[in-house]
Amino acid sequence: MKAIEQALGYTFRDPRHLQQALTHRSFGTPHNERLEFLGDSVLNCAVAHLLYQQFPDLPEGALSRLRASLVRQQALFEIAMRLNIGEYLRLGDGEVKSGGRQRPSILADALESLFGALFLDAGFDTAARVIQALYAAQVASIDPNQSAKDAKTLLQEVLQSRRLALPDYVLVGTRGEAHAQTFHIDCVIAALNIRTHGAGNSRRVAEQNAAQQAYNVLNG
Repeated sequence: MKAIEQALGYTFRDPRHLQQALTHRSFGTPHNERLEFLGDSVLNCAVAHLLYQQFPDLPEGALSRLRASLVRQQALFEIAMRLNIGEYLRLGDGEVKSGGRQRPSILADALESLFGALFLDAGFDTAARVIQALYAAQVASIDPNQSAKDAKTLLQEVLQSRRLALPDYVLVGTRGEAHAQTFHIDCVIAALNIRTHGAGNSRRVAEQNAAQQAYNVLNG
């Protein structure tokens, strides 16, 4: 628990909030689903405020797309992995055996639950401070002229500007159990002899990751 508090930069006044946030329903009650519900709203508001301040000239639509990209499951999963949340989750034996400590949905939900717990323990301002610190590097790296578009769209625009055919996305394999699969996709641009790889917990995420790699190659 102390390690999680150090990673968040906050010590809970009521340790029960933290314990509940790290308790999956498979372990017992009280579990973290209600905190997840609360944390989702706290997260959206905190990220919206951060983007509003960071990009004063962006219109509402662009801000909404940026927020969506930052609060989606994959983004939350990556932060949760960075914080090593899976190690501290209280899971039922079945979830532990099936790889629940690394499952994107469980880790993303747990992170949102932590945000809800922070809100209950210390209020919105403290929760928002922690959230904004966790997202600071990602927000600082955003190019507002491009990041409102996803990687597949950006890659498509580059290829069209060069009058080249659109890429092919090829499923090269899946790993893991049916309920926790990792998809592996290659992005193939035949005209340029480019083939990049992406992985993710859905085909969409894997395709986006492969497209991002191809886009980086074209603009490297």
